[in-house]
Amino acid sequence: MTLRVILVMAVCLLSACGFHLRGQEGMPFKTIYIIAPDLNSPFVNELRRNLLINKVTVAATAEQADVVLNIASEIADQQILTVAGSGRVNEFEMHFRVSLRAYDNKQQNWIPAEQMVLYRNYSYNDTIILAKEAESNMLFQGMRSDMVQKIMRRLSHAKPQAQ
Repeated sequence: MTLRVILVMAVCLLSACGFHLRGQEGMPFKTIYIIAPDLNSPFVNELRRNLLINKVTVAATAEQADVVLNIASEIADQQILTVAGSGRVNEFEMHFRVSLRAYDNKQQNWIPAEQMVLYRNYSYNDTIILAKEAESNMLFQGMRSDMVQKIMRRLSHAKPQAQ
């Protein structure tokens, strides 16, 4: 078979199973106001960029917004997962937690207060500390991006909830 035939078959198989490339979410609102402890954190900046890509305007005040996204906290931490017999750390478990709530000007919930959490494990070796620190930073950046995508998906399905 030629490469062209193989590619056509692959595309047909992928489309038959419902696969499609991830695109813009399409939000059920046009404007949003963000409340966060640090409006200039890398997480909030990335979230703001993703909202703009999805054609959502970030309003200057809550009164101008269709939806208010209140990010109560954003916490990145890690804890020891396993220790070797010699007492040296072998693995860490990383956590990225975001507590949030989305509501409109009538205080009607779009997303009730909830906490979203991501976990990652990574092996540790104290003989290559700088490399492991760089790996840890890259994992946290990846977790931040994953959390932004998770929130974007959650926002794309949000709607006013009956009280």
